[in-house]
Amino acid sequence: MMRTANLIVLVAVSVLAPRTADSQTSEELAAEVRASEIAFAQTMADRDLEAFTSHVADEAVFYGSRDILRGAEAVAEGWSRFFEGDTPPFSWEPEQVDVLDSGTLALSSGAVFDPEGRRIGTFNSVWRQDADGRWRVVFDKGCPPCDCAQHP
Repeated sequence: MMRTANLIVLVAVSVLAPRTADSQTSEELAAEVRASEIAFAQTMADRDLEAFTSHVADEAVFYGSRDILRGAEAVAEGWSRFFEGDTPPFSWEPEQVDVLDSGTLALSSGAVFDPEGRRIGTFNSVWRQDADGRWRVVFDKGCPPCDCAQHP
């Protein structure tokens, strides 16, 4: 009877567990990261700091122009000023997404725009798929506009 119960638990866990990177192609994983990046950017448009923070890993490192923010709480505090007011101070959009063959880390890079839609920079974010199956940002760094996304 104990064996049957253990077997049932093992089957339930394997069925209910999120799909692993091993069962997905690089293209599928890249599509997940791209969708996560787009949803992350949408939090700025929606002026939703809480949703923004849900995309940030607990141990994230965000590089700013003057300082480095370590941890989701510090990132939320440091970025809170960008969520003040009705109009977002900037937006971003992924142009390139690459995932390691292991499916554990991904790089998303793309344009940063001012409120009028002019390109003012380039972002680079490293994403990690957490145990719950969600992709979260572990490193984030922006830079002035460049054509780096145009080259393979």
